[in-house]
Amino acid sequence: MLEIKETTIEDIENVRQLWADGDVMKFVGFPDGLIKTDEGMQNWFRWIESNRPALNHYSIYEDGKYCGESFYEIDAEHQSAALDIKLYEFARGRGIAAAGLSHAIKEAFRNGARTVWVDPNPENWKAIALYERLGFRRKDFPEYLVSGDDAPVSVYMELCKSGPNSKQNNTEEGDS
Repeated sequence: MLEIKETTIEDIENVRQLWADGDVMKFVGFPDGLIKTDEGMQNWFRWIESNRPALNHYSIYEDGKYCGESFYEIDAEHQSAALDIKLYEFARGRGIAAAGLSHAIKEAFRNGARTVWVDPNPENWKAIALYERLGFRRKDFPEYLVSGDDAPVSVYMELCKSGPNSKQNNTEEGDS
């Protein structure tokens, strides 16, 4: 059985181990994993707790085994939420990512986002295919997300709460 739950202090060791896995983190710039101290994880968790519901982090379990995480962070000014999902290799290709991301989408919309977006590495074609299946569409990066003269190296994909490219109903059904 799949369980997607708001991350608690009891989950942070699982999160730390997930981030330390180079296979999990290679497409976000950490091919050797991201190593965090106990203090760093405690600070990260306090940041999550103190900013809910404008952002939130979810731990994903299947039959009690930790599979990964999903996350959203709402930019209130633009009513737009950045999303993220990370799973261990054993959990990929089985619908877990779709469920975990759909849960984060639903919660972001419920907490004020009008759009949600992802920016996968262009080489992460499996993630891009997942986002397309969930109804995300490729677009140019909004100006407020582009800093200086640096051209983005990732792919911007967006899903609207309502409108022609919305699959909101699909993201609200079948959640844990």
